[in-house]
This record gives sequence, C-alpha cells and structure tokens, in this order.
Amino acid sequence: MRQRRKPRLDTGSLFCHVLLMCGAACAIFPFFWMVVSSLKPATDALLFGRVFTTSWRPENYVEAWHAAPFGRYFINSFLVAFLVSAGTIFTSATAAYAFARLRFPGKQIVYGAYMATVMIPFEVSLIPNFVIIKSLGWFNTYPALIVPWLSSAFAIFLLRQFFLSLPSDYYDAAEIDGCGHWQFLWRVAMPIAKPAIVTVGLFAFLGSYNALLWPLIVTKETRMRVIQVGLAAFMSEEVTQFHLLMAASTIAILPTVILYFVAQRQFVEGAVSVGIKG
Repeated sequence: MRQRRKPRLDTGSLFCHVLLMCGAACAIFPFFWMVVSSLKPATDALLFGRVFTTSWRPENYVEAWHAAPFGRYFINSFLVAFLVSAGTIFTSATAAYAFARLRFPGKQIVYGAYMATVMIPFEVSLIPNFVIIKSLGWFNTYPALIVPWLSSAFAIFLLRQFFLSLPSDYYDAAEIDGCGHWQFLWRVAMPIAKPAIVTVGLFAFLGSYNALLWPLIVTKETRMRVIQVGLAAFMSEEVTQFHLLMAASTIAILPTVILYFVAQRQFVEGAVSVGIKG
C-alpha cells in the first residue's frame, strides 16, 4: 500500500493567500472599527488610538435611533431603492435585448454613444439634472429621487453581453412556436438571465440606497430625506457625536449586508457567467 505523499508547500500560493488575507483584513477593519466605536462612550469614541474600551454602551443604538426620524428615512430609502431597481431592470433589459438581438440602422453608433456616457463624471451632469428637475416642478418629491436613475449604461452593457451569449437556436425555436421579440424576452431570455438580472438589481439598489449628494440637493424637508442624509444629524460645525454616528451607520448598513447574503449565490453566478461576446 502506497503512502500518500505530503503536499508540497507552494511558496507562490502561500504568498498569494497571505496577500489576500491582508487585503481582506484591510477591507474588514473599517467595519470592525465602526461596530466597536458604536458601543463606546462618547469620550472613548474620540480616542482613535484605542480600539477597545472598559465600558460598553449598547444603549447608543437606542439613543441614535431616537435622535432622528430614522423610521421615515428607512421608508424613503427602501421605497426609492426598490423603484429604482425595478425601473433599471426593466429599461436595461429592453434596451440590452434591442442592442443584442434587433437590427436597426445606426445600432452600433447609438450603442457606442450610450456606452460613452459611462466616462462622464456624475458631477458634470449634476447641475443640468437639477435644472431639469426644478423646471418640471419635481423638487422635494419622490420623482426627483427616482426618475433620473431609472436607466444605467453599465446595466445595459451587462445584460447585452448575457443576451449575446444565448444561442440563436433558442429564438428560432420560440419563433416557430409563435413568439415575437417581446414574448421571447420575457418568457425565455429573462428567466435564463436571472443571475445577471439579480446582479443588475443589486447594483441599482445599493447605488440608490447609498446615495447622498443627489438626495441632499433635491430634498429640503425631513419627510423626504433618505437614510444617508439622516446620518448628518450627528455632525455639526461644533462637534460630531462619533459614538452615535457609528451606531446609526451600523444600523444603516445592516439591510445591505443582509441583502447581499440573501442574494449572494445569484450575484456570484451573474458576475462570472456574463461572457465577453459581441
């Protein structure tokens, strides 16, 4: 009976794992610091050189929750993020299918021009978007928070690549059964593209939920504020309540963490299954 050989120590693999572990530690440490600081007294939270404390205050979370109308902020954030995600999925799926499967004059030019908008910084379009919102009478309303973000060039690119990877035999078979482009998109292509759809929805949801600058500009009343703007309640020119700010930040980040773990499998499948065809 042969003795099993001991696996050799691969120096390159070991170095790669150590490097990845160091990167993971650097990425996790800010969140660890946030949670620990949220449990500290106000004086200890200001001591950035001290990680732990001898006095833990879980009541910081209760105090932070009551310091601002976070219930209203969460409702606004979830409503806006959900509608933006649904709208982005609809517009991106239809546009991506058109760019992938339909033939019309100037398709490549239109697609190239649309993809070029990815290179435009958000700050450049900030003032024109605000002027349009103002002229439409949407200032301090939900349409101002939702409508400008119902389309995403990156989402169209992602779904277009997925639709290009679908075999043409699928459409030929559906056409024989009497399906047109619209029916094929919703009955065949969309169910197959579920991982990519989930990925697009997650990106849209997180982008809307984490938005700060745009909601801060287009809203002025508390009833229209979102969770990221609400965190500013703990900051002022005189003093910043770091212990309450960290507690509120921990509360604000929990929904996105839970959402990621719920949709993790679909997210990973969507990220790795989209080809580079076309």
